[in-house]
Amino acid sequence: MAALVQYVVLRKDLQSGLGWPLGALVAQACHAATAIIHLHYKHQQTQEYLQELDSMHKVVLEVPDEVTLTGLAETLKAANIDHKLWIEQPENIPTCIALRPYPKEEVHRYLKKFKLLK
Repeated sequence: MAALVQYVVLRKDLQSGLGWPLGALVAQACHAATAIIHLHYKHQQTQEYLQELDSMHKVVLEVPDEVTLTGLAETLKAANIDHKLWIEQPENIPTCIALRPYPKEEVHRYLKKFKLLK
């Protein structure tokens, strides 16, 4: 069984440009990660990922802005990669994308140009 990883991608400009506190950014990641696990709870890879609660692997990446985030969502949709674009309400602001757990080699090519969140 290939090691499974859950990727989470956040907009860096929410914190650096728009002044969102770190806690708000973390909340966006939590919302998106929880939502995608819920939406794909019965998927075999999600079930395998959840069996190893003490060794779950997540990678948190950053994109510079909303345009890059929504572009990534379109790319993932076109490639049939299961993901959730989290849109914060009531402001209607796209903030984060989380993928369901995947083997890294299946999705890395879509994410390799993005850096780890700092």
